[in-house]
Amino acid sequence: MQVLVIGGSGFIGRHLIARLVADGHFVSVPTRRYAHGRALLPLPTVTLHSGDVHREETLAPLVEKADVVVNLVGVLHSRNGTPWGPDFDKAHVQLPEMLARLCCRYKVAHFVHISALGVSTDAPSAYLRSKMEGESRIQNIFAASQMRNWTIFRPSVVFGPDDRFMNLFAQLACWMPVLFMAGTESRLQPVFVGDVAKAITAVMGQSRHFGQVYDLAGPEVYTLGELVARAARWGGHPRPVIGLPASVGRLQACLLEKLPGDPLMSRDNLESLKVDNVSATPMPASLDMIPTPLEAVAPRYLARWR
Repeated sequence: MQVLVIGGSGFIGRHLIARLVADGHFVSVPTRRYAHGRALLPLPTVTLHSGDVHREETLAPLVEKADVVVNLVGVLHSRNGTPWGPDFDKAHVQLPEMLARLCCRYKVAHFVHISALGVSTDAPSAYLRSKMEGESRIQNIFAASQMRNWTIFRPSVVFGPDDRFMNLFAQLACWMPVLFMAGTESRLQPVFVGDVAKAITAVMGQSRHFGQVYDLAGPEVYTLGELVARAARWGGHPRPVIGLPASVGRLQACLLEKLPGDPLMSRDNLESLKVDNVSATPMPASLDMIPTPLEAVAPRYLARWR
């Protein structure tokens, strides 16, 4: 099949595309920053396209040629705005809406969209509310076209060798004697990036998965504090993890937001932590998948920080 992957140069995208190529698919990856996709160039059936994925003139000719379109685009931070800020709106609402419209226009066989666990219209964070709006736009557009050949996945926080989750905590432990964190009691159910990639490829083009919304989570639930402590220990630098009161944590996040570069934490991230990121159905039963435990993978790749 010809598979168009939006957001293919990112963390999940690199793992998904490697699996797609191994399965014999032809993959197109549009990217505004061509250099970010260079790691994909050695893969024999991958074609990079230079262009802005938020522009219809970039996406339309690629969608028209695709059998399957996979949208992986997501951002963790946004400038302030109503109802959820312009960066969240652009990535989580406008882009999925445009992709859904193009998929209906060109009769693409299957549209697979990656959302997030915990989304709802009344979620405490703008991130989660904007993700929910993106899901709603997709479903409404397909319904108006009398089509239902979409599938939505809602993964928990994703871990894997090149993640910015467990690796971040292990890296912080290298130079901080004590790890002070807000939201340490929040519950999460991390899912392995390889399982996310496997789930996406398993549903592609399969009509029994059309019109379905699936959670993706790992086999175990942890508090954020437990995950930070494990990352520090597996990275060779065990550290005490001290939970911060909500007011102090919000001040910490406010300060981190003002640092140059991508912030380590934002106030909206803290709002997301008010909702437990767990699922009663961590893997779709129809996929017959056993989720990979964190302990089976993370200690090996975090050893790089020793």
